[in-house]
Amino acid sequence: MQAHRRRFRIVRPTLQLRLVLVFAGISALSLLLQYTLFVRFAVELVAENGAAEGVPLDGIGMELIQIFLISFFAMLPLTIIVGILATHTFAGPIYRFEVYLKQVIAGEKPADCKLREGDDLQSLCKLINEATEPLRRREEAPKSSPQPHDLAA
Repeated sequence: MQAHRRRFRIVRPTLQLRLVLVFAGISALSLLLQYTLFVRFAVELVAENGAAEGVPLDGIGMELIQIFLISFFAMLPLTIIVGILATHTFAGPIYRFEVYLKQVIAGEKPADCKLREGDDLQSLCKLINEATEPLRRREEAPKSSPQPHDLAA
């Protein structure tokens, strides 16, 4: 199998970015939950100790918002990177299948479709090879050349 690296990790932008947005949405929701829990904790802290005990009410909300924003902006890039890396093993093969099938449709006779080791959809690659083999191996019929029995006549 040929070992080669893809030049671009985002080969199917619509698919990959949609999945990355799903990851980002999940992260945002989890961070929102974290923020809500922090607020609940702060309210309970104030309720237990009372404002007279020295628990400052001013600034708790802003500190929690700051914590939320720091968490969000730290997690968002990480989520995007992980999303691209996670989708690469199946988005790359889909891209390879499209390029390969376009070659077959154009009448080219490409070698068997091969994926990198570790890529998903290996069984689909084998199936595509089996399905396209007759098209790829089809030889042009020999031009009408005289047959030996035609020469005798």
